[in-house]
Amino acid sequence: MRIIVTIGEQRLAATLTDSAAASDLAQMLPLTIDMTDHGGVEKTGPLPGPLSLAGQPEGADPDLGDVGYYAPGQDLVLYYGDQGYYPGIVVLGRLAEGAADRVAATAGSVTVTVEARP
Repeated sequence: MRIIVTIGEQRLAATLTDSAAASDLAQMLPLTIDMTDHGGVEKTGPLPGPLSLAGQPEGADPDLGDVGYYAPGQDLVLYYGDQGYYPGIVVLGRLAEGAADRVAATAGSVTVTVEARP
């Protein structure tokens, strides 16, 4: 499934994986999430409920540009820097080429809208 992540005036394309967690996220759309910056590598914000962990490994080592889910906090995560392996991380999909740099350029807390791409 393709989605659009909007931060301010920036509309960033992304594609979700074929997984139970990504399917659960898609069913929640559209969403508006207040996200904060963590460690200069990711923006995180709370989802309205948990996503399925069926078929997921215990953790993941997300790549720059991944869209993720941090299960212990029920947070959606946009990775724009190098985050190593961590238990509870689920990779949900990928931002389009160059989008991670655009996320990195947004300083501090942001309000993000996530919606299905027509």
